[in-house]
Amino acid sequence: MGLPAAAADPRSTRTAPGLAIALLSGLSFGLAGPFAASLLATGWSPLAVALARLAGTAVLLAVPLAVVVARGWRPRPGHLRAVAVYGVVPLAGAQVCYFGAVERLSVGVALLIEYTAPVLLLGWIWARTAARPRPATLLGAALAVVGLVLVLDVARGAAVDVVGVAWGLAAAVCLAAYFQLSAAAGHGDDDEGGPTAIVLVAGGTVVGSAVVVLVGLVGLLPLTATSAAIDLGGWSAPWWVGAALVAGVSTTLAYLTGIAAVGRLGSQLASFVGLSEVLFAVLGAWWLVAQRPAPTQVAGGVLIVAAVALIRWAEPG
Repeated sequence: MGLPAAAADPRSTRTAPGLAIALLSGLSFGLAGPFAASLLATGWSPLAVALARLAGTAVLLAVPLAVVVARGWRPRPGHLRAVAVYGVVPLAGAQVCYFGAVERLSVGVALLIEYTAPVLLLGWIWARTAARPRPATLLGAALAVVGLVLVLDVARGAAVDVVGVAWGLAAAVCLAAYFQLSAAAGHGDDDEGGPTAIVLVAGGTVVGSAVVVLVGLVGLLPLTATSAAIDLGGWSAPWWVGAALVAGVSTTLAYLTGIAAVGRLGSQLASFVGLSEVLFAVLGAWWLVAQRPAPTQVAGGVLIVAAVALIRWAEPG
């Protein structure tokens, strides 16, 4: 789900190692969809996959969180609320909605629908502040809409899974909230900023896990998993391998490398490199779960990525 906004100096040295770390983060995030699809194909529910991702990440981030606390970090007024909201909306909400979309749509289509989040965020800011976006921003929004139509393959008369699209758009709303809430982490841990990125993510995964379990217990959504072997690119593996990959690689590694990349490259450059997530997701789905996009969908994906890049360039704030 893109590079997290972490404490960073825009004047940070833009080194080759920083680019390599950012690409590794994009690869890690991008593989979440294919890993999740392998579990969904065996009977896991989207809620169960989200729980595996969040709870596994909470366990893996316990050590980094302990290090941060040992170095003197202490919660301040507002921090617990920020962690709670972050855990409910961008983490639990985004994961459940994205995996709900992946269950019905291809990984690439689901992710590209979610990537329309900057357009939704701009619309919300425009409505709230009445500040008209720049012409380049409006062009980016138009490109995103055209790209979305191509990705859904509507022009060729393809049947559109309305429920899957709804899940994808809900994930986009959660991702837009993620951008807004992550901005507080961009101030580090000063008097007016939010909790550090590690605290935000680690604490958020604990809250998110609790929310997912609660949703399953009350029966709002099914929370089911199986012990059937998964298939990744023709390789049969135990179920726990898929759960470990989605938590360890596509969440813990993805966030930690994302934070490191932002620190080395600055948030703007790192966010552009983070667009590689879409490419890695499509290639990973093609290789691991045999989901091959149509040429029109590839063209639509290119338009959406170009639109997001244009919006980020025109509206760096």
